[in-house]
Amino acid sequence: MRQITDGVLGLDFGTTNSVAALATAPGVSELVEFQGAKATGAVFRSALCYWQDDEVKGGIAHEAGPWAIAEYLAFPQDSRFIQSFKSVAATPLFEHATIFDKRYRFEELGRMFLGRLTAHAGGRLDRRPERIVVGVPVEFAGFRADPALARERYDRMFETFGTRIHYVYEPLGAAFSYAAGLDHAATLLVADFGGGTSDFSVVRVAEPGAARRCLPLGSAGIGIAGDRFDYRILDRLVLPFLGKGGRYRSFDKVLDIPLSFFSDFGDWSKLALMRNPKTMDALERLRRAALDPEAVGRMITVIENELGYPLYDAVGQVKRRLSTETEADFTFSAPGLDINARVTRAEFEDWIAEDVARIAATVDTALAKAEVEAAAIDRVFLTGGSSLIPAIRRLFEDRFGRERIATGNELTSIAHGLALIGQEEDVTEWAV
Repeated sequence: MRQITDGVLGLDFGTTNSVAALATAPGVSELVEFQGAKATGAVFRSALCYWQDDEVKGGIAHEAGPWAIAEYLAFPQDSRFIQSFKSVAATPLFEHATIFDKRYRFEELGRMFLGRLTAHAGGRLDRRPERIVVGVPVEFAGFRADPALARERYDRMFETFGTRIHYVYEPLGAAFSYAAGLDHAATLLVADFGGGTSDFSVVRVAEPGAARRCLPLGSAGIGIAGDRFDYRILDRLVLPFLGKGGRYRSFDKVLDIPLSFFSDFGDWSKLALMRNPKTMDALERLRRAALDPEAVGRMITVIENELGYPLYDAVGQVKRRLSTETEADFTFSAPGLDINARVTRAEFEDWIAEDVARIAATVDTALAKAEVEAAAIDRVFLTGGSSLIPAIRRLFEDRFGRERIATGNELTSIAHGLALIGQEEDVTEWAV
């Protein structure tokens, strides 16, 4: 069987960002740079925006990536904005998203997203590749996640490319990318921190020129990552202003406000869909019965005015600042809602301590599956945006030693490696 050296697409379809890479020569892949005034280099935000337009088929137009964000910010009340929709891929409870008067299944959202991603690639993705290698998490996010369901949805989503799809664990893509720069044999632990999941793989890398350079030994994952860390900040700084912890009257009883409203508000895949008559009527009844009606009224204001994106953006900003500063100010101002709070890194680390502990246990699981002791790991490669969080980095430094930690290309290493894997003679050796 010949080795494919061209015509390979590696696609990292992420919860927060997506990245594409094309194999261009043996052992070489190039990132796809997106084109246009709104483009953000090779990183394409995993977001969709919809608005009503009588001039398009079906009456609903859409955009994706940074163009979706720009469209939403220009007309927030006349549009519907969705991001992090990958997080519901394996969720049986998710059947469809209601956008205005239409319902879209996961794979329909995905095909619309891929269509716009391709359109903004300056023609580089117009040619049908011989192979497509798509990254998947070791463990999908979501309650009672069903990986078989996610695979079915992915198959229908990516069938638009008309080429057989190979699925490879995302950390293995990062491992292959890192191994391409090694000039010696090594045993790697790759830790990939995305928006929805944290995934870990142990890989043995042979000497350059070996018949098979990389050998996967074991992988493990958990549905805890950047979005969960964002929620911890939202839960402490924002939700109390929106009624969480409050009470309401029901006949002659005083009851706690149901937490379901706040769990939906804290989940991007559900927050974007809360602006519907049924939910808004329920919130209005709750507001009238609440002991603190103004707090519930502030939640209604955020949903009605489509303020979810700027609110979550403010949360993300303070999280990122706490990666380089010991304290930061959280500020969010909107009609009827004004929040200003000082947050210390120590407080944030306390909020996510349980999450970090579960991540540490998942690392142990990956090592156990690989039958490799921590002392036998030559290099730990941290990738993904949340790998920059000091508490996460400290977890690995304490366990493996600072001298064994490597980082770089946090947002692009997976796509690069997936394209390289696609050049291998037998991709099925990597596929899942």
